[in-house]
Amino acid sequence: MTDGGTANESENPFRGDAEMKRGPLGRWVDRSIQSPERVYKAMFYVATVFFVVTTLFPFYWLFVLALTPDRLISNMGLLPKGFNVEVFVTMFQRVPFHYFMFNSFVLAITTTIIVLLLASLAGYVFGRLTFPGKGALMLAILAISYFPPAAFLLPLFELFTGGLDIVMGPVTVSSPDLFNTPVPMVLPFSALFMPLSIFILTTFYGQIPDGLEDAARVEGTTRLGALFRVIIPLSAPGVATAGVLTFISVYNEFFFSFLMNNGQADSWAPIVAGILQYQGQFDTPYNLMAAASIVGVLPVAILVIIAQERIVSGLTAGALKE
Repeated sequence: MTDGGTANESENPFRGDAEMKRGPLGRWVDRSIQSPERVYKAMFYVATVFFVVTTLFPFYWLFVLALTPDRLISNMGLLPKGFNVEVFVTMFQRVPFHYFMFNSFVLAITTTIIVLLLASLAGYVFGRLTFPGKGALMLAILAISYFPPAAFLLPLFELFTGGLDIVMGPVTVSSPDLFNTPVPMVLPFSALFMPLSIFILTTFYGQIPDGLEDAARVEGTTRLGALFRVIIPLSAPGVATAGVLTFISVYNEFFFSFLMNNGQADSWAPIVAGILQYQGQFDTPYNLMAAASIVGVLPVAILVIIAQERIVSGLTAGALKE
């Protein structure tokens, strides 16, 4: 061995010095090159830590703020300074938060029904019919989903608050004042979240064999009847995926929900407005706002946990089949 080491040093006299100067990171890189599994493990741990910090830590911090009495919140650390569970009762006594949650549920469910009905019809056309410009039209619909909501704010606000006058000869027609009603929220929600549902349903409807629809039509049903009696039931995973994603997106929507009402529960203001109701002129009870945020998130969190497998399988199946 002495002879071999002497021979290597004679071939590369600087090799030994280079190995001695390599730090821990250099030695880890050398071992990773020899064993790539170390890199995969490191990537897994980095992704896990990133997920925990960015996703779970906000929920943990909400619990810390909610359980800590408001007078002790300043100069606090990562642990709660108390165990004030009564905050989850006080939040309902100070603000009728359940009414705001009800408004959010109604807006989300109404939008989901509208989106599924219209997206089913559009998905049937794109998925099962052939017509000129089909690809370009689908691309245009998908492009709408990437438009920023702020681009539609001024024209929609004028339209829904009676500020738009249409002159038709001697007659001038003004748009109705729908401020503080569900309409100026449901319609923009439906327009913004429908393209994704159309794309999902188009993918699923296109996979249904033509023979099944033809058999239904031979039995006397129309195209619309075949859609609701054959196509939609066979595409239940795609319909469920589109519905769940639409419901969650509308339930968490902030922009139009904040601008199309006066922030009161009887004006169909959603959860975001309810959380802001806790803020007074002279105080900001962060513990109540944190407790309200936790209660508001719980329904969506439960829905995601229940439908997680269906959402992932639906999106994955659609992507692969397309």
